[in-house]
Formats: sequence, structure tokens, C-alpha cells
Amino acid sequence: MEIKYYKEYSNILGRDMEYKVFGSSGKICFAFAPQSGRFYDFENFHMVDVASKWIEEGRLQIVCPDSIDEESWSGREHGTEDDWRFRKQEEWFLYITDELYPTVKARNTSEAAQGRCMTTGCSMGALHAANFFFRRPDLFDTVIAMSGIYNAQYFFPGSTHPLAYDNSPAIFLKNLPAGHPYRKLYADSKIIICVGQGAWEDELLESTRELDATLKAAGIDAWIDYWGMDVNHDWDWWQKQFPYFLEKVFDEPAGNEATPAE
Repeated sequence: MEIKYYKEYSNILGRDMEYKVFGSSGKICFAFAPQSGRFYDFENFHMVDVASKWIEEGRLQIVCPDSIDEESWSGREHGTEDDWRFRKQEEWFLYITDELYPTVKARNTSEAAQGRCMTTGCSMGALHAANFFFRRPDLFDTVIAMSGIYNAQYFFPGSTHPLAYDNSPAIFLKNLPAGHPYRKLYADSKIIICVGQGAWEDELLESTRELDATLKAAGIDAWIDYWGMDVNHDWDWWQKQFPYFLEKVFDEPAGNEATPAE
């Protein structure tokens, strides 16, 4: 497959940002790393390998951006103030939507890349994937989020900052107005949220259930898939889940699926 590495200056962040692109055509998928991860994690942990079928067939292009989690979501470990941390998160969010997104779209001229893009990620990458999808369904029409936490309070406990709300899909979707235009965009999208019930998944499972309840109450159709008690919070399971869901997205009829919690 074609692999390209980029290091480009971001005017929004005021620094060079690295990312890799796998494949040259097909639907564009932004793949976000776990907490404080790097742009090469998805490749190094074989997540690109398990998606190679769709990449090599020219149906999927994976874009792996770098994160700045150490300055935002993980910043509390360094005593950074919440306001600064949230501002860094928003700058990074805008870097993705306003700089990287149009750059990648301009380079991929295939027919499959002309519509909205896709997001995916595991652990904190799942939070990023869901956050981008639910905040900007005008840009993204598919999300595969694996083992995520969807409420910023986990990382900013007790915060009343407005951006804590804006970055918590499990919370802000509760207040989505009945006539909001995003409702139609959600209905025309594929929403896949997955979590295991094994080791190190307890808090992720609780947060997924919170998002599940929020989506049901809001009338937003989604496939919330609860895997078994042996499914741990680790790459070996995400390597199984990712191609399983890609097959549903690319090789099965359109429309969200629904499976009951086990």
C-alpha cells in the first residue's frame, strides 16, 4: 500500500505537526491514538495491517494525526490549569477540522473521498473519534469508537468550564433540540460504539453505558456493541474489533445496527 509521512506547519497550533497517510484513494478515515499517543501508534500496533484489505482495494484511506494530549487531556499530571488545557484541546480540534481535513481531502480525489469522512480510535482515541463525529457531523458520517470515555469530567473532575460540556458527547447530546439539523446528519450516518467487559474496561464500560442511554433518550440510532467478559482493554482486542466493524461499514447494507447489551 502507499504510505506517506508529512510534517507540516499548523497556523492554528503554531508548530509543525506530523501525520501519516495509508492508501491513496477511498473513504478517508481519521484514526486517533490512545491517550498521549503518537501518529505512528495505529501503524505500530498493527491496526493498519488489519485494515489492509480495504486500503489495498482502494476503498479506505487511513490518516493518523499526531495528538497533543500531554498538553490537554493529560495535562493535569503536570499541574496545568483547566482553562489552558481546554484551549489547547480546542486549538487541536480546529487544527484537525480546519487545516488537516481540507488538506487531506484535496489530495484524495477519488470518488469515495468526496463525501463526509470517517473517524475511529481506541481508548482516548475513541473519545476523540466520537467527539469529532458528534460535534461535526457535517464533516463526518461514520464513527467506530472502541473502549472510550465520553464525558470530559473523567479528565477534568468537577470542572464547570464550558468546554468541558462541549467535549462531552454523553452530556451535550442530552440537550440536542428536536429540530436541530444535526439530527438528520446523524440519521444518515453509521454510529458504532464498542466496549469490552473484561480487564481494565470498567470505567470505559460505565461511560459507554452513559453514552448509550444518552443516545437512546435523544432518539439517535446507533450500534452500541458490548463484547464479552474476556475482552480486555488492549490492542489485541482492538485488532479484532476494527476489521469486524470495517466489514459492516464497507461490505454490508447501509444503516446502523443494534445489538442488545450482554
